[in-house]
Amino acid sequence: MHKNFLKETINYTGEQLSSLWIYQNTRLCGDAIVSFVGAADVRDKMVDLEDVMKKEFIYSEKMLHFLIEHFENDLEKAVLRQRMLMVIIKDTLAIHIANNNLKVDHIRREGDDLYIDNKKLSVSIATSSPVSSLIHVGLNVSSNNTPVATFGLEEILSENDIINFANNIMDAYATELADIKKAKCKVKGVY
Repeated sequence: MHKNFLKETINYTGEQLSSLWIYQNTRLCGDAIVSFVGAADVRDKMVDLEDVMKKEFIYSEKMLHFLIEHFENDLEKAVLRQRMLMVIIKDTLAIHIANNNLKVDHIRREGDDLYIDNKKLSVSIATSSPVSSLIHVGLNVSSNNTPVATFGLEEILSENDIINFANNIMDAYATELADIKKAKCKVKGVY
């Protein structure tokens, strides 16, 4: 699993959620997770039809984005990986909050969404293309001018902490996948 934090600011519009975007923009060929910081404004490239029908859109002045591509197009597996990633993010945040004695009352996950103190922290989607499955997760860094009540990571993480946090998430995701593969390969079949 390739992983890389992209230092340049990239504003997420939804067009990044497409097969081979990671390879075309980073030269990482194969299964990969990348992270970057930038605004989010998704209106025309909405993938979640429920949000489209409700005429809801995604907007944030600044988000920490994770983009993942796996070269298989099993949508159910992509959704399971997306949920696993959300648990990794939640656990990593909980550890950071506890270690730094920060004033946060509650972190919760509802499906593929994360909330801190009943304010929405994340947006997330999993989809498939003809050649791959794709996942996007955006975590609000800023909560300014969002269309719903949101929590921003800047309330608990410095700018340098956000980069370290992103790298820790990507490392944990890659490690979890490697552990799953090992668990799959070490078990004797039963008849």
